[in-house]
Amino acid sequence: MPVKVTIDVMLTRKKLTARDVAARIGLSETQMSLLRTGKIKGMRFDTLARLCYVLDCKPGELIDYDRDAADLTAPGEADV
Repeated sequence: MPVKVTIDVMLTRKKLTARDVAARIGLSETQMSLLRTGKIKGMRFDTLARLCYVLDCKPGELIDYDRDAADLTAPGEADV
């Protein structure tokens, strides 16, 4: 997956623990761990907004993109 969650970078910059941020935004520690490790397929915009509020950042500071055309094959498109 070319989209990577970089919450750990922001947590380090802000000197906050994942446990503290999870409590502030209403997530369990397990859910926060899944977010941080990228073991999720999506994130609700309200969760992203709460993260941005608590971490005083913009969404682009929590998400990164690694360009890899192999990850972007359209559904139903055959490999050539």
